[in-house]
Amino acid sequence: MRTRKELPRTALPRIYYIDRQIASGAYPNTRILAETYETSEATISRDIEFMRTMLNAPIVFDHAHNGYYYEDKTFRLSAGYATAEEMLVLGMVKNLLSLYHDTPVYETMRQLLDIISAPIASASEGSTRPGWYADRIVVPPIASASVSPEIWAVIVKGLRDNRMITFDYTGSWDEEPHSRRVRPYQLLFDTGVWYLYAWDEDRADIRMFSLSRMGNAALTETAFTLPADYDYCSHADGSYFGVFHGKEKKHFRVAFFDEAFSWAKERKWAADQTIEENSYSVTVDFTSTQYEKVLE
Repeated sequence: MRTRKELPRTALPRIYYIDRQIASGAYPNTRILAETYETSEATISRDIEFMRTMLNAPIVFDHAHNGYYYEDKTFRLSAGYATAEEMLVLGMVKNLLSLYHDTPVYETMRQLLDIISAPIASASEGSTRPGWYADRIVVPPIASASVSPEIWAVIVKGLRDNRMITFDYTGSWDEEPHSRRVRPYQLLFDTGVWYLYAWDEDRADIRMFSLSRMGNAALTETAFTLPADYDYCSHADGSYFGVFHGKEKKHFRVAFFDEAFSWAKERKWAADQTIEENSYSVTVDFTSTQYEKVLE
């Protein structure tokens, strides 16, 4: 029998039905499952094999009871204990995946969320309109930069194993790419673009690299020790202007007038932000290390 590598979306409610029946202790077999779900025994057999090989379900056939059971009595598929409200929220989260559409993680994330949130696709969960939110709670598309799967894979391995990586990079002011050797610290995502936050060996300083501008990435054998202060957010120091690495904290006072009055009050620019308001203006006071981003 050929093992499935991916599960059709239409099969997800059926997979969770099989999970519930096996977990109930009723020892269902393929014939009973096929009859009660009104499908073929071959389909059920493929589903069970998929659950074993791809979802690590400890399904065992008991010849004495002529049916299946879970060898680990506590096992359930991931969404087995989630409430209907939690599953609905999870389904909505799937729409946020559009932000990652041009990255190598998109398809894997989509398939995983499809599996976890499968119960909301079934009307048996109490809704006559499963998935109603799909076109009612929407993340509008934004401009994005695509990422090479090969580049992504090298960076992820470097992050996981704390190993230096090399790549060619074309900066904003470069006409030709230049070779870089870095210690990868973190992957950062900001308004449709993925960045690598890393220590540049040649420049002996922290640098930010857009993944879409990289080429010829390679993992080296050189390991490094991750410093205690590697985290980007700790260096942003309570400033909320996206991806930008600055070293010196500056004090800002920005006044807004007319139609920008309400817009300014709605937003949180920094952790230490304060607002002064009168009848004709709003003044926002805060500190930030992200000088150039503030000026934008």
